[in-house]
Amino acid sequence: MRILVTGGTGFIGSHTAVALIENGHDVFIVDNLNNSRAEVVQSINKITGKAVIFSTIDCCDFTALDAFFMQHKLDAVIHFAALKAVGESVQKPLAYYKNNLLSLLNILELCQKHQVNNVVFSSSCTVYGEPDYLPIDEQARVKQPESPYGNTKKIAEEILRDTTAATQIKAISLRYFNPVGAHASALIGEYPMGRPNNLMPVITQTAIGKLNQLQVFGTDYETVDGSNVRDYIHVVDLAQAHVVAIERMLQGKSKAAYEVFNLGTGNGISVLEMIHAFEKYTGQKLNYILTHRRPGDVVQVWANTNYANDELGWKATRTLEDMVTDAWRWELALKQNSN
Repeated sequence: MRILVTGGTGFIGSHTAVALIENGHDVFIVDNLNNSRAEVVQSINKITGKAVIFSTIDCCDFTALDAFFMQHKLDAVIHFAALKAVGESVQKPLAYYKNNLLSLLNILELCQKHQVNNVVFSSSCTVYGEPDYLPIDEQARVKQPESPYGNTKKIAEEILRDTTAATQIKAISLRYFNPVGAHASALIGEYPMGRPNNLMPVITQTAIGKLNQLQVFGTDYETVDGSNVRDYIHVVDLAQAHVVAIERMLQGKSKAAYEVFNLGTGNGISVLEMIHAFEKYTGQKLNYILTHRRPGDVVQVWANTNYANDELGWKATRTLEDMVTDAWRWELALKQNSN
């Protein structure tokens, strides 16, 4: 099948493009390269031995996107393209609402216009806020998110629910927990275009010397060791779930016009546990300090993945050791390539 991956040069998008190609699909990528690099396309080609069709297009540019849809007969869209820094969204809410919602509206309008009736949306566990119970399943209450970024995911899901109810479009929202790791080839991985916000690149950049120190925000939470707890999932496992979701729709197996699935491992790992795991599996000592809580941080969250496991037939299989060693191998490759 011919699948458009928006934001396909980003962290999750690039790994999903690889997984789609490895499962026999033709991949088309559009990306405005706002937070990624064009060289990622060559890396995808090198890993898969197959060329993807890539265009530098901003999904907020309706005219350019429409021309792309007209030129390429598509079967489905996986929509990743979005601004994603929680802290920045608090500082620049209008930029986030405009970019993240207009891009989705354009995609859906063009899908309807060009009869592309299968859409997978990149959502987030941020829609759950501070959870009422753990682990979180898909029936958990969606709350007012802590940030404009999170709110764009919540509103996007509402747009998808209403659109699928009124049109021929089918959609699946995949609510990610915390993607980490990198491709085993070390040719693609997480590449923050500035100071990283996510824990794993902060860990690897501290270990390699790009950052002087790692801060652990909060040591007095009611958790296993006082630090925040998250459900970390290997990005390659996450990518494979997108292939399964797309094929579910293309094969007519959806149980409803709009479906939602949690993507995690079902295991909560604390920040300190992740730090100690990195030190154990890589042999690298980390310079970290314990400091005060950070405003807006959810205390602990991890997924109930039973629905995704049973209904999609998908399960995360990669271990914590895989996550940290693949991320470290990627960081070492970045250093080697910059020398």
